[in-house]
Amino acid sequence: MEKIDLTKKHKDYFKADTKPAIVEIGSHNYLQICGKGDPSSESFAADIQALYSLAYGLKPAYKPRDFVVSKLEGLWFFDETKYAGLSIENSSVVVPRSEWEYKLMIMMPDFVEKNTVEKYKEWISQKKGIERVKAVEFVTITEGLCVQMMHIGPFATEPESLKLIRDFCQSENLGKNGLHHEIYLSDFRKTAPDKLKTILREPVKRLTI
Repeated sequence: MEKIDLTKKHKDYFKADTKPAIVEIGSHNYLQICGKGDPSSESFAADIQALYSLAYGLKPAYKPRDFVVSKLEGLWFFDETKYAGLSIENSSVVVPRSEWEYKLMIMMPDFVEKNTVEKYKEWISQKKGIERVKAVEFVTITEGLCVQMMHIGPFATEPESLKLIRDFCQSENLGKNGLHHEIYLSDFRKTAPDKLKTILREPVKRLTI
């Protein structure tokens, strides 16, 4: 039986131009773990480990069907009352990394079910001693209308791309309608910073004039 590769099945989801563009994103299922803090911290690394441990751990449950574990994704946000009035390109510079909250995600095939996820969370936490896996959730997310672009280069230069997205949204009369979304097409543990490919996606809504 052919192994399902979600990056090929949902090509439009995992591709973007190097200039901002409007897209429509449907509903997808994910494994998700929530946290807060610096992406270089041990707790962030532990959350990634828990997420991938469960994603790979689920594969035997669905034999003979098989799937490629998909790309890491992240929804990022901060306390907008504490840090009010920031633009999307300024927030990543002004808000301390320790203050950012995140929802790390891996997309799942349609046949993966919540009850199986819960069963394997318990098994992995007991057999492999990865206690943090218990914090992983099975969720369905529908983003709808979005503006996105491909950012090529280090994370530190993302504000340049985010400014392009902001300017595009203003020209198209679009407002914020969800959490900042990043899709990591490159493995940032192994890829040179200048060669990193990251989809930056912003859920939006049309503003009334």
